[in-house]
Amino acid sequence: MRASSQFSDATAGVVYIHSSPAALCPHVEWALTAALGASAKLTWTGQPAAAGQLRATSDWVGPVGTAARIARSLRDWPVLRFEVTEDPSDGVDGERYSFVPGLGLWHGSTSANGDVQVGEMRLRSMLDAAREIGRYYDLSAEIERALGTAWDEELEAFRGGYETGAEVTWLRRDVG
Repeated sequence: MRASSQFSDATAGVVYIHSSPAALCPHVEWALTAALGASAKLTWTGQPAAAGQLRATSDWVGPVGTAARIARSLRDWPVLRFEVTEDPSDGVDGERYSFVPGLGLWHGSTSANGDVQVGEMRLRSMLDAAREIGRYYDLSAEIERALGTAWDEELEAFRGGYETGAEVTWLRRDVG
């Protein structure tokens, strides 16, 4: 019998491929298959915010840390726009990863309702830097970076339409 843990073994999340060139779509599916250990066959639809680009979304179930594996597998293609979420579970914060060409990969912890959480130690570090560096340190910009504001602003135009235009696929990885 496996020992019980205070932390959850399994969680769920969503991967949103907001925009991908058609030629890259099979590679995205292969990367998802490798990250999940389960077949990923996405349904691709046109991305209204970027002519000639495709989008897909998939719910997934897997072990805690799956969102990080997915994000690592997708960030190698600098032309993709994507987000990966992982729901909070027992003893583990939720997460969101966002990738935008030119900005790179952003990661943040999330609460149960999806709000980005900035930890105490990170905030204290920002305050210390503001005191030490003074007028050359932009505390507001650091908070915006911690919240992923630039990524949210860039992706907002690509997020619309999932409710009506994109088919959701379920991907499941065995846990335990």
